[in-house]
Amino acid sequence: MSNSGGSENKAAKLVKINKIKKAFNRNFEIIFASQIFNHLHPYNMALNCGIIGLTNIGKTTIFNCMSNTKAEASNFAFSATKSNIGMVEVPDNRLYEIDKFVHTQKIIPATVEIVDLPGLAKGASQGEGVGNKFLADIQQMDALIHVLRCFDDDNLAHIEGSVDPVRDKEIVDLELQVRDLDLVTRKMQRVEKLIKIGEKDAKKALDVLKIYQDHLENFGNARNAPVDKADTKYVAELQLLTDKPVIYVCNVDEKSALTGNKYTEALEKSLAGEETEIIYIAGELEAEIAELEDEEDRIVFLGDANLTEPGVNRLIRAAYSLLHLQSFFTVGPKEIRAWTIRKGMTAPQAAGVIHSDLERGFIRSEVMKYEDFIKYKSEQGVKDAGKFKIEGKNYIVEEGDILHIRFNV
Repeated sequence: MSNSGGSENKAAKLVKINKIKKAFNRNFEIIFASQIFNHLHPYNMALNCGIIGLTNIGKTTIFNCMSNTKAEASNFAFSATKSNIGMVEVPDNRLYEIDKFVHTQKIIPATVEIVDLPGLAKGASQGEGVGNKFLADIQQMDALIHVLRCFDDDNLAHIEGSVDPVRDKEIVDLELQVRDLDLVTRKMQRVEKLIKIGEKDAKKALDVLKIYQDHLENFGNARNAPVDKADTKYVAELQLLTDKPVIYVCNVDEKSALTGNKYTEALEKSLAGEETEIIYIAGELEAEIAELEDEEDRIVFLGDANLTEPGVNRLIRAAYSLLHLQSFFTVGPKEIRAWTIRKGMTAPQAAGVIHSDLERGFIRSEVMKYEDFIKYKSEQGVKDAGKFKIEGKNYIVEEGDILHIRFNV
């Protein structure tokens, strides 16, 4: 009896399977290419803040309050061996104010990436504790949130034996400075070779690097080095750790959440004259608030602590600002969304954050100011008041703009 029919059926199945495989591979390549594009796109907002500090001072507890990604917090030094990464929603009540007049299906806040880096220790630049690996991780951050312990707890030993945020800051600064000094010295050696072969700009580069070297050797941070802004280009690719903007977070006890304490006072005194921000957060209290799923319960809990909002909300907004980011809104019946852009972006660049086609085919942007929309209660009300604007390719998007992009591709 012939089996040709069965063979044909089997062959047809194989052809069909191969077609499915090819289609899957093609779709995978498209998805992968899209991911690569998003990574390489010049307006991709993949900026991040790294949480740093000594081991065992409450960094991970604060990270867990900020992020939906929950990391394990421990009372043991050096228990963390990897960084924790979380996308954090930027609290913005304006989205809900807009929704009072639009009644949308979905509200999507802006986000910022927060990375909880394992705690450092004295000697990290020589390999102590988690060592050089995580100093290299810090190098990849765009800005830093430096958490300092400002509370007493006999059940939680401090790695240095006592609570002293000024000393702790100096320990971390020194480890970062040693790393930076090594990076600068290595580049100086490379530049000296370029001088010998007559490289045009090498002498100027060496002079600037020498300023950084002297400054770091005298326990200064690169961000405060006495160099012109234009000359910072000579160290830009080094991604110096002490050149990154920083926010200081005082992890305090509950009763110090509003007014601070003797530890925060000492830290503020040591930072006098520096352009930075200091935020008080009661980590243990915030962790309890974050565990509450019901919004009304959170409000009651905050009220009992005499707080109007969680301290981490202020920290998230501060981190957003530290990264020189701002939000614009798109508004419609399906969603109200906050989009993240860098300050100074043009309307086509902002459109490109939504989708590359919008930038490529940009015609114009229709612009309403948030304040005008709230005041006049609708797009038509804004138009009737003469506040509705049509802007072209050179328009610089401002914080809180409500945009509708017109495009054609």
